[in-house]
Amino acid sequence: MARPAAVTPDAIRATVLAMLAEAGDPAPASDTRFRKIVSVRKLRARLGAGDPATLSRHLNAIEAELVQAGLAGFAVPDVPPEIAAQMRALWEAAVATQLDGIVRLRRETDGIVAAATEAQHNAGLKVELLRVELADVRTRLSAREAELAVARAGCEAATQRTTALEDAAGQLQAKLTVAETATASAARQHASALTAERARYDGLSKQLLRETAHQRETFQTERQRLEAELARTGERLAALESLRERLLTELGEERNARQHAAAEAAALATLVEQQRQTLARVGSATAKAQPAGTRRPVRSMAHTTRTMKAAAVTSARKAR
Repeated sequence: MARPAAVTPDAIRATVLAMLAEAGDPAPASDTRFRKIVSVRKLRARLGAGDPATLSRHLNAIEAELVQAGLAGFAVPDVPPEIAAQMRALWEAAVATQLDGIVRLRRETDGIVAAATEAQHNAGLKVELLRVELADVRTRLSAREAELAVARAGCEAATQRTTALEDAAGQLQAKLTVAETATASAARQHASALTAERARYDGLSKQLLRETAHQRETFQTERQRLEAELARTGERLAALESLRERLLTELGEERNARQHAAAEAAALATLVEQQRQTLARVGSATAKAQPAGTRRPVRSMAHTTRTMKAAAVTSARKAR
């Protein structure tokens, strides 16, 4: 595709005529005057763009049209000078009108170009802003894509966990159904057992109340009997206490008597022993002093001694 020209020939021509009109020479008399007013450099600076060679070529064509074609010395053969002067004045007026339109068009074009330049500048700024926003959006989009990938992975994992949980929930629901059935059956059995136990408890409660009343009456009777027995036992205990006191007193007296008898028996035994020894000595002395036919009294003395010993033993036995 060919690149469009930066400056059109019409724009070049209009610009050249505008420059001649501004200089006061819409139809310069010579090429020197034309080159003084219009040059390639001035034309390019006025247009703001354009190839110098292209501008020079168009400028030569316009110069040939305006100067070398004899427009400055416009004359028509066989035409009176008055008519030629009127025709020249008419041509100059037409050129001036055209130049005014060209100037006005140039001004409008300059305004349009300025507005377009400003719009282009604003559009460039807007494009840059949009580029920054686009970069920011792309960055956020990349972050969102990463987050979306993570979320998708989490969603897949959550979906798998959800599936596993749903399977587990189904199994638990089945177990729950079985447990509810078993619970309902157990509840019915428990209710029937509770009813039976309640009836049994009511019967046992009534029986217990009757037995409690009977036992209370029996207890009252037994208590009265025991109280009477306790009273008799107390009387017997008092009698036994008095008997015990009396027996203790008698035992003390008997102990004292026994101790006195034992003392007397000991004294008597001592006395008997002394007498026996004395009698033994006397008997020995008598036996030595008397002949054989005179020993009978000695046996009498021994008999007396034995009698005294027997009496002492009897007294000791009675003391015990």
